[in-house]
Amino acid sequence: MSDMNTNKTITGFSKLSKRRKIKWIVENFFKDPENVMKELVSYWHNDDKQQEILDGFSENTISNFYMPFGVAPNFIIDGEAMVIPMVIEESSVVAAASSAAKFWMGRGGFKTEIIGTEKIGQVFFKWSGDIVELEKQFDEIKKVLRRDTAAITKNMEARGGGILKIDLINLTDKEDNLYQIRSTFETCDSMGANFINSVLEQFAVTLKEYTADWEHDQAEIVMSILSNYTPNCIVRARVECPIADLGNFGASKLSANEFAEKFATAIKIAEIDPYRATTHNKGIFNGIDAIVLATGNDFRAIEACGHAYASRSGQYSSLSHCSITDGIFKFWLDIPLAVGTVGGLTKLHPIAKRSLELLGSPSAQKLMSIIAVTGLAQNFAAVKSLVTTGIQQGHMKMHLQNILATLDANTDEKTNALTYFADKVVSFNAVRDFISKSRK
Repeated sequence: MSDMNTNKTITGFSKLSKRRKIKWIVENFFKDPENVMKELVSYWHNDDKQQEILDGFSENTISNFYMPFGVAPNFIIDGEAMVIPMVIEESSVVAAASSAAKFWMGRGGFKTEIIGTEKIGQVFFKWSGDIVELEKQFDEIKKVLRRDTAAITKNMEARGGGILKIDLINLTDKEDNLYQIRSTFETCDSMGANFINSVLEQFAVTLKEYTADWEHDQAEIVMSILSNYTPNCIVRARVECPIADLGNFGASKLSANEFAEKFATAIKIAEIDPYRATTHNKGIFNGIDAIVLATGNDFRAIEACGHAYASRSGQYSSLSHCSITDGIFKFWLDIPLAVGTVGGLTKLHPIAKRSLELLGSPSAQKLMSIIAVTGLAQNFAAVKSLVTTGIQQGHMKMHLQNILATLDANTDEKTNALTYFADKVVSFNAVRDFISKSRK
């Protein structure tokens, strides 16, 4: 190994102070270590206590990575006016959500329905003994599982939650001797990951102890873990109005009827074509992820669950749907959302706390509704653009500011460019050429 490569490995990095971590990083990986170190330190929070909280969210932290915190106003959700907090770096997402909110504000707003709130946990174990005996004893085992987790579930039960159901699942047709204890939970206003995992790990201990004295082999625990797939923790968000109330669509010259038919066809395409469905659902998550991040929830779990749910028929498909019946345009989204409003980052992250306060300190169920609406609004705006003016017109107008920043445009150049491209197609090359000519 060369000296250069030796310098790029280290023992005991996690034990170094934050400044020493940065010093080692910049000296071994950057051409201008002094300025890079100043830059990284400049993004530290000026309040030491707040920075300590942020550092506690992860490991080996050396700086903070900033993301824009924006808001989308004019949402009417179940009759209530709301402003949606959104954390996202992609141009036009907040603008699109705001546009859709304003469009539906005068057409009845968004309606929601909580279909279910069940979470799922699993204990996988190997069993080479008599399955008939295990199944026969399982009712008694369930009682013992509940008894041994009573101390863990006590507080959750006081809030109206706890263990809902415990089932034995035989997986031996897929893997020799493999079984699962699958349990469903109600976790109220918490996402519930720590609660569920604590219960499951006790389940594993109890199961092993319960079977220890049986004549055949005892249960061999493989693992205990919650599932991020929650197909019974579902919320529906919808909009609807008479087709005539959709209005006309300006530059596209589409009538209300033409727009409705074209929009419904676009949704049908996303239902039947997984290539289109992937991009279609990504647009939905543009909205969902932005508010999930803003409220300190787990966007990775929510995305994984949403994509699994979109594949539940055996083919990946659209999460949103559209119908036209008796002159009524209906557009809706069914999506699993396991979120929380207490515990975790929701109370620790300073902006997450403000986001929830902005939303009226909602319950977990109400937050599910708000998030689903944001995803539906984002989807409506994207598909509306696709079937009318095309996606690039609005997106590239918003992206113009980013292009100008990349080109180090000054204030006058930005002003002139915004005026010039007000009625022209925006592309990186076109903006670069414009700036070059203006500088000459």
